[in-house]
Amino acid sequence: MSDYGDTMRRHRRLAILRHLEACTEYTSNASILIDVLRGLGVTSTRSQEITELVWLRESGLITTIDQGEFVIATATVAGVEIAQGVTVHPEIQRPRPRG
Repeated sequence: MSDYGDTMRRHRRLAILRHLEACTEYTSNASILIDVLRGLGVTSTRSQEITELVWLRESGLITTIDQGEFVIATATVAGVEIAQGVTVHPEIQRPRPRG
């Protein structure tokens, strides 16, 4: 994958975690995440988003529930800590300080 592709993948993962961290109960559905990513300039296809949700789940950073028509994602404690910059992961962009 290109450097740009790698950078977008790391940003996409962070954007998903940060959105979940900001949501009530750390939960959102995949269709909303597509709009959130687009609004942040991290344009993603449904396939890219699902790929990242699977990767985040396999990495223990989120849980998912497949409801057929849509997927519900919930951040784990480890995912929230990455979103807040408390911990880091080499495959996820480190967040800039909020302020």
